[in-house]
Amino acid sequence: MIIEVLKSKIHRARVTQAELNYVGSITIDEDLMDAANIIANEKVQIVNNNNGERFETYVIKGERGTGTVCLNGAAARLVQVGDIIIVMSYAYMEMDEARKYEPLSVFPDVNNKLIK
Repeated sequence: MIIEVLKSKIHRARVTQAELNYVGSITIDEDLMDAANIIANEKVQIVNNNNGERFETYVIKGERGTGTVCLNGAAARLVQVGDIIIVMSYAYMEMDEARKYEPLSVFPDVNNKLIK
């Protein structure tokens, strides 16, 4: 049996921009993407800790080292700049692999920089 499990997450990132007039997606600083093992165009689930919204979109690479976390298109209506979000990616795995798998969690600081 194949099941879907949490692959990785960026926990408590701060929204830096919301661009309504853009083709939908989330733009994420490439440093955060690499740390969380998330790639461009990957489907992700977003949870907004400030208002409880939960939605899915796909990832666009943001400029490395900028701390950018920008919701684009319709998703921009579900956040405010400064909101705290969790970005989660999932993977399909065989049950035996899933039982052993440890999701990767990234905890950025208040400026969306990696905590070293």
